Amino acid sequence: MNMDQLKDFSFTTSTVVVLGCSYGPDSMALFHLLLEKRKEVPFKLVIAHVNHNKRRASQKEKEELESICERVGVPFEYMKIENYGEDNFHNEARKIRYRFFEDICQKYGANYLMTAHHADDLMETILMRIVRGATLSGYAGFSKKVDYPNYQLVRPLYEVTKTEILDYCKKNHVPYAIDQSNFKSVYTRNRYRKKILPFLKKEDKNVHIHFIQFHKKLMEASKFIEQETNRIYEKIVDQNTLSFKISSFTSLDDFLKKEILAKMLSHFYQDDLVLITEKHIYLLLDLMKRKASSVIIQLPNEVEAVKSYDTFYLRKMVDTINSYEIEVSSYVKLPNGHILESLQECDETSNCVTRLSSNDLELPLFVRTRKIGDRIALKGQTGHRKVKDILIDKKISLDERDLWPIVVDSKGEIVFIPGLKKSKFDKKKTESYDIILKYQ
Repeated sequence: MNMDQLKDFSFTTSTVVVLGCSYGPDSMALFHLLLEKRKEVPFKLVIAHVNHNKRRASQKEKEELESICERVGVPFEYMKIENYGEDNFHNEARKIRYRFFEDICQKYGANYLMTAHHADDLMETILMRIVRGATLSGYAGFSKKVDYPNYQLVRPLYEVTKTEILDYCKKNHVPYAIDQSNFKSVYTRNRYRKKILPFLKKEDKNVHIHFIQFHKKLMEASKFIEQETNRIYEKIVDQNTLSFKISSFTSLDDFLKKEILAKMLSHFYQDDLVLITEKHIYLLLDLMKRKASSVIIQLPNEVEAVKSYDTFYLRKMVDTINSYEIEVSSYVKLPNGHILESLQECDETSNCVTRLSSNDLELPLFVRTRKIGDRIALKGQTGHRKVKDILIDKKISLDERDLWPIVVDSKGEIVFIPGLKKSKFDKKKTESYDIILKYQ
């Protein structure tokens, strides 16, 4: 391990590097290497440290690292994770950690976010993904460089073994602490680290080189396949909505289908492909074969896959208004982005306009979301029709249905489904009415 690990990266006096540093031997070795590089080029270095709040020694390690940063004149940014949800600990911690790193990169206008992942980490990742299943690029492990909108995530030590890192720390008197949780067999990665890697290294001390070669070959193959995937992707996928027509998708080669889905997923998971395996790809393929007109399935990290008639798309789950009830006034802005307006005059006769008589209704009127069992007495028809069936017949997507406005009077009688259907209460232009509602 030497300065060659940094040769692929550009350093000038205006370069800003944020280093995710845990105070373990890996990140402290990279910290030391970057300090040596600063003697050649005085770039700006920032240390970002996360206390996972799982060990008693964490606070002491934070204080020691902060003291070192103060001594060498490097900004120290720190966060402590106070609470965890019910998600997998490692996945959740990683998500929180990288969100913090991203905030620090934005704060300092960083060119690089560096982490100290090394060759042993790469071997563990490849083995875990082979066992669990992954995409082609997923089987290759993690990349040396990942481009983000405003900075580049880089792993300068990805060809350096753990032994080489420890030797570097010893030779250069680099301080560090050992996280004892790394030896607990309860964690999957630790079992690979304790049992499988030592066996492989015993078989061949240079086994890491073969894994790196395997990684590079898969990345080269993946790059070639990506070119073909991109060609098809640009033809069928709407870049703005991350959607495509299922009828266009089903005629593609099975391998290309998987690659296109993997590319779509990468918009949400970036380099975090450990969360996505081949089973998720097959789950999406199965979703598109379902006979139901609208289906939603949830993926890791609050991502949803949606089939709505002939359209498939991915979206980030967002907090939306699931229900509302608003008294109708002269102008109502609806949660679905449309408006409902009360007019004095209007010549339009489409399903976006209804004319009502207050003598037939119990005022005031309200506009609300649909409810289970909603029925409407349609204009010109006998009996009542389910609102749910009307929305399905009109091919209204599942997420649109949840916010579609329903106009009712104070007794709960449905008098108008804006944009879709008029009720028996709708009046002709030649009849008597004193209410005009327009949906636009």
